[in-house]
Amino acid sequence: MGRLDGKVCVITGAGGGMGRDATILFSAEGARVCAADVNLEAANETVAQARDAFAHQVDVADEASVQAMMDAAVARYGGIDVLYNNAGISPNDDASILDTSVEAWDRVQAVNTRGVFLCCKHGIPHLLERGGGSVINVASFVAVVGAATSQISYSASKGAVLSMSRELAVQFARDNVRVNALCPGPVETPLLLNIFGDDPAALERRRIHWPTGRLAKPREVVNGALFLASDESSYVTGSTFLVDGGLTAAYVTPE
Repeated sequence: MGRLDGKVCVITGAGGGMGRDATILFSAEGARVCAADVNLEAANETVAQARDAFAHQVDVADEASVQAMMDAAVARYGGIDVLYNNAGISPNDDASILDTSVEAWDRVQAVNTRGVFLCCKHGIPHLLERGGGSVINVASFVAVVGAATSQISYSASKGAVLSMSRELAVQFARDNVRVNALCPGPVETPLLLNIFGDDPAALERRRIHWPTGRLAKPREVVNGALFLASDESSYVTGSTFLVDGGLTAAYVTPE
């Protein structure tokens, strides 16, 4: 038996990184998965590695597109039990508030904040129809701590996701809908590795603050999401679910 047997999951940002790992793992654990991404080709590549999943193209910043994604999952599998709102962006032009343009700010909020809002708005009704379910909103450790190496648009968007998740958790607790904010630390993704690869000093500037001294593997974060998606976390809601290698607990790290 799998830990997600019989559950239907909608995973956004499934074309790569943690979204791809989640699709593969959730499917292996018995779930049927709508693997959604703005890049349909990438989503199809993910689906090819999964046991039971289908690819769907979605722009999470667009309400009609999000509605169509939910409708497609219901049409295919008969309902929805888990929302894994993972899609997000962290563009290179996100910087200090003194340097970030309004256009960059709006672009990040559209995907990271409005995207989670829309997926919850149009996904939670389907969970209610099933008598409950789990919502996993991907925030970040930067929703909890500040950094002098600012990425103001991204940090603000993830703070909004954390706050939104808490409110929804309280609102829907007696409807058996659990809502948690998954807050990863720095994760070994192609985007992050490319940034650090071009600037070793930037990597070292951050690495000294990591108690483990290393980036997380995507699967290490997705394992936390699997727990939140499963019935094992039936009394976990409204949590700031940190998977950060102790980063937010650190003051002085090992030499």
